[in-house]
Amino acid sequence: MTRQLRALRGATTLDADTREQVMERTATLIRTILERNAVGHEDLVSLIFTATDDVRSEFPAAAARSIGISDVPLLCARELDVEGAIGLCIRVLIHLYTDKEPATLRHVYLEGARPLRTDLPQ
Repeated sequence: MTRQLRALRGATTLDADTREQVMERTATLIRTILERNAVGHEDLVSLIFTATDDVRSEFPAAAARSIGISDVPLLCARELDVEGAIGLCIRVLIHLYTDKEPATLRHVYLEGARPLRTDLPQ
């Protein structure tokens, strides 16, 4: 099968808005997504991060750079401030090239973000 552009989603939450937690939890989220899907650095196209308004201590993209993803376009944005939504939440959308079918890709939701997508296999 030919490699095609696909996307993987994931999210995690923090216990507190600290630089250490943003770096640690975001790095764990990215590593887990890449490992579960056998994605190599050379497969990456871009990563888009969003964070809820209560995450202000660090850019999630800094965690990607800290684990060696520094030559891939990274973007951070604010998540919509929806009443009742999960707080202290960081989400990521990873664009990549793969020969895997969309149904075989594994999206990753960690910590308090697990309830966001209980319909997806992890």
